[in-house]
Amino acid sequence: MAQGNGPEAIVGASCDLCRTPAAWSCFSCLSSFCPLHARPHLAGDGEPGAGGSPFRGHRLCPAGEAAQDLRALRELEHWCADHRDRPLELFCEPCALCICALCPLLGAHRGHAVDLAAQAAHSKREVIAIFLKQLALKRQQKANNMQHIEEAMATLKAHALASKTWVTQKFTELRLLLDEEETLTKRYVDEKVEQTLRAYEEQLEVCEGEISVMHSFSEKVRQIQLQPDPLHLLKGYSAIEKDMVKQRIPAETLVPVPVTFDPITNHFKHFVEMIQSILQKPLKARLKEDIFSSLDSTSKKEPGALLKVRSCGDRSLFLKHARSPTLDIDSLHPRLTMSEDQLSVSCYWRRRLYPSSLQRFDKLWQVLSRDSFFAGSHYWEVDVLQAGQGWWIGAAYPSLKRKGDSELSRLGWNRASWCIKRFDFEYWAFHNGERILIQTEEDPERIGVFLDYEAGILSFYNVTDGMKHLHTFQSRFVEPIYPALRLWEGTVTILKIT
Repeated sequence: MAQGNGPEAIVGASCDLCRTPAAWSCFSCLSSFCPLHARPHLAGDGEPGAGGSPFRGHRLCPAGEAAQDLRALRELEHWCADHRDRPLELFCEPCALCICALCPLLGAHRGHAVDLAAQAAHSKREVIAIFLKQLALKRQQKANNMQHIEEAMATLKAHALASKTWVTQKFTELRLLLDEEETLTKRYVDEKVEQTLRAYEEQLEVCEGEISVMHSFSEKVRQIQLQPDPLHLLKGYSAIEKDMVKQRIPAETLVPVPVTFDPITNHFKHFVEMIQSILQKPLKARLKEDIFSSLDSTSKKEPGALLKVRSCGDRSLFLKHARSPTLDIDSLHPRLTMSEDQLSVSCYWRRRLYPSSLQRFDKLWQVLSRDSFFAGSHYWEVDVLQAGQGWWIGAAYPSLKRKGDSELSRLGWNRASWCIKRFDFEYWAFHNGERILIQTEEDPERIGVFLDYEAGILSFYNVTDGMKHLHTFQSRFVEPIYPALRLWEGTVTILKIT
């Protein structure tokens, strides 16, 4: 090689102008050159960096030594790997890559949808901001779930203590003969409490773990959001985009199923009269076949069971199952009138002369729908704004009695019906004669009802402003389900949402 051409050309590094082996690399041009193309950078005596303008002051070194540093510098300076003299200034949406201006014209990204990198980064920042808000809401929902479970645990312990106290008082009347039975009964309560608490604690651990994961992921996403460099932000966003999609799935509200010890208290009310005859059977066997215990669906659930209820704000999910059931005039009480579209029912000042029907309620101001549901998921809404101070919204089997005003006919007072009721300023959930007080901060003007037949879930929501859970019944449905209404005054309307 002639003097002034620098070191021997090194195999592995190529000249950026002719693709022959490079001898020099310039950190100012971010390029490598063969001996021929390196001459403008070299002085007459072959010294690097002493060439004439505009290359005076450029920093050169042998290509082999500089190859790795040069590649790192190119990447740091955001130069296109395919077009080395072009900066990365665009973002390819389909490929999720930063590219130069030539890539969509001549390169592998030809015809792809592209945007300026700065604009794409701004768009992704907005997506991240929305996601972080959603994640914060979801994290809060998980915290609320923990609070619900902890409250259920406290209630359970208090209920268990009260039940054991009652049992102890009864057993003192039976003296030594009942000492052993008292121990067995307390042990039964303790085992059920322990089993339930263990299930609740497992759910708490799951919630804590999910919250921890979401917190860590939130911090990771926030660091990407705060990244000032658009390209680094886009690279980070692309890496976590799939995880963000997974985290967007709304959280479920966990409603602890109440655990009751009523079977024990009801059983031992009659125990004194039957003590000699029934002590031959084990306690669990007696409770299982006890005719005195009115077990509702929730008491038959496994200890520690939780109902999964959709969070507030998920009305759009329920509307996928929207129905607008029409009312059955053949079941309408004579003191009620029905609108022409068969969606509204109102109290009337005198009895109407309806045709005689075995399906008609003759004592209670009730009506069933003409439509029934025997499978699947269904959702309907009822307007109670004009219903006054007393109304019942619910569902019933067709076997609900229609004649008379006994418990077999009243909505919510038997095994064939479920409802929520307003009277004056209180709200209650009724099934099989048992009632549960519903705590609500505002008077609902519109009630949403969700039925999942296979899951055995009948849920009620206040959908006046948003979607707030009121109560959920858990049952095993064995007959078709008919939407049902009962009035005290005013008008109730099934809304047309389909």
